[in-house]
Amino acid sequence: MLLTLVVFFVLAIGLLALLVFPAARAWVRGAAVHGRQRGVAALGGAVSGARRQGGVAGTAAVGGARALIDHLRRRAWLLGGALALLVSLPLAAFWLRMWFPADSFDHTAAHAVDEHVAMLLQGEQLVPPPPLPPALFLTPEVEQAVPMVQGASRQWELLDDAFRQRLLLVFKLMAERHGYRMVLIEGYRSPERQAMLATMGSSVTLAGAGASYHQYGLAADCAFLRDGKIAISEREPWVARGYELYGEVAASLGMTWGGGWRSLKDLGHVELRRPGVLRGGAQPATGEALSP
Repeated sequence: MLLTLVVFFVLAIGLLALLVFPAARAWVRGAAVHGRQRGVAALGGAVSGARRQGGVAGTAAVGGARALIDHLRRRAWLLGGALALLVSLPLAAFWLRMWFPADSFDHTAAHAVDEHVAMLLQGEQLVPPPPLPPALFLTPEVEQAVPMVQGASRQWELLDDAFRQRLLLVFKLMAERHGYRMVLIEGYRSPERQAMLATMGSSVTLAGAGASYHQYGLAADCAFLRDGKIAISEREPWVARGYELYGEVAASLGMTWGGGWRSLKDLGHVELRRPGVLRGGAQPATGEALSP
């Protein structure tokens, strides 16, 4: 690294001297001309002539060097300023790199992440809870809220690693801070299932196959567990309040909450947006997922 900087400085100073000082250009041209003359003389075999030419070239080079030195002395302030600029810029960049590291940038965060929550994200790796009985999800209330819920995937391992940890932390904070136990209704969704849901109309989903973060393991639909049953309807005040808290916690972790959409609000939906993930690189329309 140091050697590269030294070489850069030497070359930069040389080029700057050629651009700023006419004497430097004249000296280089003179040295090139005399060098070529010496080469021609050597090829001709005139040893004595070559020596004389070399002496002339040496004399001219010495004279040019002296003229260059005098010229540099007269413009020492200009050369010093240019040298200081060349040195200060890399040093400033190096200093900024040390004090303001930019090893990574989280472009997925839609909201500012709480400092305490950020520390938790860098801590232990949370483990998904044990699976619940399938019959728990086949109640009339759940089936009314989630069409074709029997085909929904609740496999945590199919979710994106970063999104899975954030969602598990949401579950943890909802239980510890607010007393709400949460359950995963649907996580990963295949393109075929997404296309099938899209045929059911805009009241179910606004996204076709490939246009939902569910297809990439970056979205989930969740609800609450109360008295051994799934509570999913926001018409109940306790559930409605839970969704509000759920949205706040999810937002503090940099996720997007479906309850904040302008149309087709999806209170149980959260997603971790990443530019370029969706088909065609477009961001989803508000209300892309299932409506509760």
